[in-house]
Amino acid sequence: METLYTAEALATGDGRNGHTKTVDGYVDLDLKVPEGMGGPGGGANPEDLFAAGYAACFHGALKKAATLSDDKPDLTGSTVGAKVSIGKVDGGFGLAVVLEVVIPNMEKDAAQALADKAHQICPYSNATRGNIPVEVTVSDD
Repeated sequence: METLYTAEALATGDGRNGHTKTVDGYVDLDLKVPEGMGGPGGGANPEDLFAAGYAACFHGALKKAATLSDDKPDLTGSTVGAKVSIGKVDGGFGLAVVLEVVIPNMEKDAAQALADKAHQICPYSNATRGNIPVEVTVSDD
């Protein structure tokens, strides 16, 4: 791999009830264990950060896939939502992701085909493929 960029962050405190900050200072926030996992809630957690990053990265991959398409589809108003779930698995915890793609100006089957192409391009999809379940869905809104 030819490295194009490297992000660097440091976690301190008590892990999920601690603090995280990127070296460049753009991300700087306290973390809280979600209530659903027995924590106090009321703050960001690693799954929030993963969901935000995956959604943004996948949306970029969707736009890249559109530029590679012969028909150059209109992605005006398109969105990508990511739901990252954490749960118990043998020996620890695991993640699962659902990506919801909305492309208002495109027929659903064509939008799904484009989303499937984006899933092949997206670095997050490539990193998770075969490691955790990732479902890519297309909806009307």
